[in-house]
Amino acid sequence: MTVISISIPDNLLKELGDSIRERGFASRSEIVRQAVRAFTAEYRSLQELEGEILATITIITGKRANRDRILETQHQFGNVVSTFLHSHVDEDYCLEVIVARGDAEVVRKLVDALKADEQIAQVKIAVLGKPRSRK
Repeated sequence: MTVISISIPDNLLKELGDSIRERGFASRSEIVRQAVRAFTAEYRSLQELEGEILATITIITGKRANRDRILETQHQFGNVVSTFLHSHVDEDYCLEVIVARGDAEVVRKLVDALKADEQIAQVKIAVLGKPRSRK
């Protein structure tokens, strides 16, 4: 097994330690391996999509996140972003739900762009399937 070194913020390390204790993981390494498995499985599943799709993308950001940067990403992919909802979930976090409709490759690039933004804490996609024709 290969040993790697990673850097993570103190608050995330605390959450990691709490998760290890609460969920009974043997070590930090095991919980990180689980996270990597989940990430790669989600990525593979997203890579297999073809054609036009309808999906929701849920993102969680800290209240101090640069909203202009997130909006710029949404505008960059305006051809697939149908709408979005922004909500203040508590004093520290915001939640956004993006409805995306369009070519799977473009939606995939939108998700990748959001995941690459370090100020976004979480990105989840739910593919609702092939859209019906618009009326």
